[in-house]
Amino acid sequence: MIGIHKAFGSTQALAGVDLSIVPAEVLALVGENGAGKSTLMKVLSGAHVPDKGSMALEGEPFRPGSPHEAREKGVAMIYQELALAPHLSVQENIFLGRETSRFGILERRQERDAARRALQTVGHADLPLNAKVAALSPALRQMVEIARAIASEAKVLVMDEPTSSLGAQDMERLFRVIADLKSQGVSIIYISHFLEEVAQVADRVVVLRDGRSVGGGSMSELTIDKIIRLMVGREIGSLFPRVDRNPGETLLEVENLSGIRLPRGASFRIRRGEVVGIAGLVGAGRTELLRALFGLDAILSGEVRLGVSLRPLSKLGRPRERWKNGVGFVSEDRKEEGLAVRLSVSENLSLTRLSPYTRGGAFLPWKRRGAVSKVAERMRIVCDSVDQSVASLSGGNQQKVALARLLHHDADLFLLDEPTRGIDVGSKAQIYELIGEAAAAQKAVLMVSSYLPELFGVCDRIAVMRKGTLSEARPTEEWTEEEVMRYATSEI
Repeated sequence: MIGIHKAFGSTQALAGVDLSIVPAEVLALVGENGAGKSTLMKVLSGAHVPDKGSMALEGEPFRPGSPHEAREKGVAMIYQELALAPHLSVQENIFLGRETSRFGILERRQERDAARRALQTVGHADLPLNAKVAALSPALRQMVEIARAIASEAKVLVMDEPTSSLGAQDMERLFRVIADLKSQGVSIIYISHFLEEVAQVADRVVVLRDGRSVGGGSMSELTIDKIIRLMVGREIGSLFPRVDRNPGETLLEVENLSGIRLPRGASFRIRRGEVVGIAGLVGAGRTELLRALFGLDAILSGEVRLGVSLRPLSKLGRPRERWKNGVGFVSEDRKEEGLAVRLSVSENLSLTRLSPYTRGGAFLPWKRRGAVSKVAERMRIVCDSVDQSVASLSGGNQQKVALARLLHHDADLFLLDEPTRGIDVGSKAQIYELIGEAAAAQKAVLMVSSYLPELFGVCDRIAVMRKGTLSEARPTEEWTEEEVMRYATSEI
């Protein structure tokens, strides 16, 4: 890719980017949200047509008019937001758009054999081919998407945040798949905000910032600190800034909480001014615990008490009542559950608390605009104005909007499910700081994360969930990452 330019209106997304990859190479493409990574890959995969620049594949001019045409020529892209048809089966998704037929009759047996081989390559040969994708976990959907690319015999495979929905075991399996593909001569462009992963899998790194390539090189010659400096264009004093806080009274008390399926008998307490983290594998029941606390999932048994008087939370009704009682929730799936992406920043921030902007039954938009602008400024949300659609923001800024709603609502208890998933390192540092500031203001924060460094960097105490059961929440310094993983993966 030589001199690639792409603009959207007045926004210059790419300003002359060069990118090359050789066979059997893993190239990491890194940069903050909005740096141009996704746009560049959409040009490569045929989703966007470049304004200027040229591309070549195996020495031949390459200018695909669509993702289908790019895939037919050997370039396949696996998006972070998976492009699967949930109502179709695993086999149908693997061959969607590439169905084989003879005399107009689909050759299902041939497809079935090829699908089975592709799934075997990603370590899931036992996955039922007739299973509906909608019924699969996010991790298994990710594996189906990768199997689809493998079945297409891609020469260049682009992976956009491939581990964002994977637990430790599936992540290790993915790394083995990448090594196998590399040994077969496949070129892989790997996009990730997890720089530890980049250091583990990449041969070479290219860093984008503001639509331009600003450096990179062989992974063996780079450090994570140097990559971060290239990404953000400045020094980050600390990825995990420590904000002083003093834990106070107990705000949430949970005893033997069980859901219909998960969790199973979870017990813990959290005080004002405290950040408690929950570690564990995908599917262990961490998300189900938060959803039960917020009233999204039913509580089968147990006691949950909230506030100074420790009122039974089970009597507070559904999420609307949770909000009224100072409980705020940020979903791990910000686009489907966490945000109304077609609405503006202002509307998203104030959805749960409109009363300050009404008078005599009339809504006062100018009053809301001023108030939410202050919250957006405090959260450092990068947008043209608070009237801008959330859908047009970068992933990091979308996540800040989801968190900002809790601040605008003045919630006392923050329930955060994977609060930094899929966002860049600069935005992560800001969110960690904001979490610390919330605790310093005597809020209580309960935080689920699959990224152990952030749990160790941000939390005062950590508990580990394994198959629906929750360990004791111990001070962070009493754990090591190895102990957390040992507990999370043990059969005891």
